[in-house]
Amino acid sequence: MSEAHPIGSRVPGLSVGARIIAVVVLASIGAVGAWLQHDAPGRSAQPRTEFTASNPPAGLPTVLTTGQHLHWSRCTSPLTAREGYDCAIMKAPLDYRKPDGRTIEIALIRRKATGPNARRIGSLVLNFGGPGVSGVSGLPEYLDQYKSLLDRYDLVSFDPRGVGATIPVRCGKTADETGYEGADACAEHSGALLPFIGTSHTARDLDLMRYLLGDERLHYFGVSYGTALGAVYARLYPSHVGRLVLEAPVDPTEDLVEEQVSQVKAVQAAFDRFAAHCAARVRVCPTGDGPEEAARRMARLADRLDKKPAPAGGGNDLDADDLAYAVSDHLDLGTDGWAPLAKALTALIDHNNGRPLSKGADDTGSADRAATPRDNSRAAQTAITCADSSQRPGFERLDRDAARVRAASPVFGEAWSTGVYLCYDWPFDGERATPQVNADGAAPILVVGGTGDPTTPYPGARRMARALGDGVGVLLTAEEEGHGTYPQNRCVTEAVDTYLRTGRTPAVGAMCRGSMS
Repeated sequence: MSEAHPIGSRVPGLSVGARIIAVVVLASIGAVGAWLQHDAPGRSAQPRTEFTASNPPAGLPTVLTTGQHLHWSRCTSPLTAREGYDCAIMKAPLDYRKPDGRTIEIALIRRKATGPNARRIGSLVLNFGGPGVSGVSGLPEYLDQYKSLLDRYDLVSFDPRGVGATIPVRCGKTADETGYEGADACAEHSGALLPFIGTSHTARDLDLMRYLLGDERLHYFGVSYGTALGAVYARLYPSHVGRLVLEAPVDPTEDLVEEQVSQVKAVQAAFDRFAAHCAARVRVCPTGDGPEEAARRMARLADRLDKKPAPAGGGNDLDADDLAYAVSDHLDLGTDGWAPLAKALTALIDHNNGRPLSKGADDTGSADRAATPRDNSRAAQTAITCADSSQRPGFERLDRDAARVRAASPVFGEAWSTGVYLCYDWPFDGERATPQVNADGAAPILVVGGTGDPTTPYPGARRMARALGDGVGVLLTAEEEGHGTYPQNRCVTEAVDTYLRTGRTPAVGAMCRGSMS
């Protein structure tokens, strides 16, 4: 799973090398309905028992709870979801403080459980990270990672607020342009939506989704940023927590700047481990004889690319920032990314060929973007992050923070330092400096952290488990390189699957051995 972008880019499968992605707006909320096909003639449904929940979210009008039903039908987009998947839309309040006011439509996708009805537990809602990742495109892309759970669960995902087909944030110069043109453009085209797309709003959507899916409690698997969403849900609805997995968790105690510093230190440490391995195992290692030489060579390479970017194929060039992001994408893959990274750096250094390095950093999530609502991941990432964070320091403070980030990593600090400016001119206030995640009274929540994670560093996993509350957060540690360990690590996979099937958590202090053992 790949992800490495300063601030808030906790996105498995979302490249940060291609970090500024276009935005296309569906002309109205009703456009979501046009995107989904609501009848599927000739499709034969397998007999199955549909679940019904008895605990609707409090405070919502009955038209959205007992009066609303999800009408599942064959997906028409993306193309990868046309066989074996169902799609639906869910109506929810734009503003939960005014539940009788304007409603929005949230795009959902489902893969039905394959096991016997008697063994089906319910729905497992998946969030693949971000913020800014489409779950409707993501479920077909990542299905293989979760197939072992299909015997017991319907697998369900969705486009969160601001993303894909769910009130997509628009930040181009005009409504038809797909580029991210900054906060002013976001305010101009999506100003009425921006106050209502933060994580706490999406967490409330999750509870309505849980009820309409027929589950008394939410069963959920969140990766990277998805762990923040899951933890905020648990804080808001502790009595509705079912079996929640928070994998590669964010650190709920860190604000945006602290997160940047921690992340850039972690990705530098991962690169140093790669450089040591390369020096010991690769006959002609492109990064030299170890981490110190690697830092010098990377600095020379970045300087060269600053002056003249390398061709990267498809009319694109690779500059110094792209170099940092693309290398970190490979590091997110763990040791599986090391051999391709060595080859790609050799091609770039020796032949000025940036294509191999950028190839692994160009996947923006959808296997068939042309057939889906256009990817607005950069705009959504910024908008959701700034809706969540209340930090709005002035330039003098930001410049000091940027210097801290640059000093934390000789290879990645310069590229990561720009992330501290993300929300400085955002037109709306955010909720708080750090998320509230204490979920006293909730059922046990499984938190899975890898000791070599370069994007959501392992100390954050310990802090997440602790912040959830005594007897709630249960930490499983994996001695693994890379961002995320499920299903790559067999021990982690067995523990997670056992928890999701039975509710049994691993023993306190449980550890899975892996590539760092």
